[in-house]
Amino acid sequence: MTLHRKYWLVPILLAGVLALLFAISPLIVAEAAASPYLARFNTISTVASTVPANGDVNPYGVAVVPDSIGKLTQNNILVSNFNNSTNAQGTGTTIVQITPHGKQSLFAQIDPKKLHGACPGGVGLTTALTVLQRGWVIVGSLPTTDGTSATAKAGCLIVLNSWGKVVETFADHQINGPWDMTAFDQGNYAALFVTNVLNGTVAATPNVVNRGTVLRIDVRVPKQGEGLPERVSTTVIGSGFSERTDPAALVIGPTGVGLGRNGTLYVADTLNNRIAAIPQALTRQHTALAGKDVTANGALNGPLGLAIAPNGNILTVNSNDGNSVETTPAGKQIATKTLDSTGTPPGAGTLFGLAVVPGGHGVYFVDDGSNTLNLLH
Repeated sequence: MTLHRKYWLVPILLAGVLALLFAISPLIVAEAAASPYLARFNTISTVASTVPANGDVNPYGVAVVPDSIGKLTQNNILVSNFNNSTNAQGTGTTIVQITPHGKQSLFAQIDPKKLHGACPGGVGLTTALTVLQRGWVIVGSLPTTDGTSATAKAGCLIVLNSWGKVVETFADHQINGPWDMTAFDQGNYAALFVTNVLNGTVAATPNVVNRGTVLRIDVRVPKQGEGLPERVSTTVIGSGFSERTDPAALVIGPTGVGLGRNGTLYVADTLNNRIAAIPQALTRQHTALAGKDVTANGALNGPLGLAIAPNGNILTVNSNDGNSVETTPAGKQIATKTLDSTGTPPGAGTLFGLAVVPGGHGVYFVDDGSNTLNLLH
């Protein structure tokens, strides 16, 4: 871990914020177990195509805009594309913005030569996508030169302002194939939780290695026009997750992450077909290794994207079928909903990022088989 001396108070401040949350966590768990969130919704609608003018495909990341600033409009949805127009993985450079009514526009097209910082290998935008309250957009890059894992490089986190302009990158030896991300956003400060899937993965092809990590990156967040986000510290809070290369998916490893209201970070451990829990994620200073088992197998079928429902339950989408699964923090799988029934087998390889609709009115999810943003409502 690295720490800038003048910001040593950040973890302590975050710990204070959590004190109240821990006090009410038993109530949260009780509420979560009571009523399945997915059971409220039975309709699936296509919101819009995720393909921009340059032809990028394979939508991965999904993030809802919290506030209107610059080009960003509150409650719009950002989607990052992983592939270019030739369908080469790890070469997508675009983020599109989509209104809830289906109007799509280009938020950013990222030039690998104009990143204002290091990003080993270039640009290939992953599921790691978040929008902070102050208008900063942060997206992960796991790039290749030819769409194969043999050329995959470490990448970075790319920071854009609210106008879609790249302003800096976060890169070092700990950020190695950032695959998914969520944020605990307090305005002035944010904690980014990032999964990494390239620690020894390419060298071990095609074998599984247990070296995937989860990082907490504490960031000072200025207002737009008053400086750039500054990384205060980086802490490995999870390690030893299974990962391997894959010709169809490029790489498989720890993917979706979501922060529960009790301060536990939930991780979709794709290869082991389970959801893991990392307790005290905002304050811990040491790794929890591969976390504690929350649930495994059952309706899970290679979980990828993950989000926390308004009732506190854990929502995941499967990589090997077209289903979403709802699990309580206590580990009970209480609901399954089919989101994609096309293909053979149905829905396999199509679901990645997801996000809860503001107000709890459904779930946004991307389908990379049809290159669309969709809504369960």
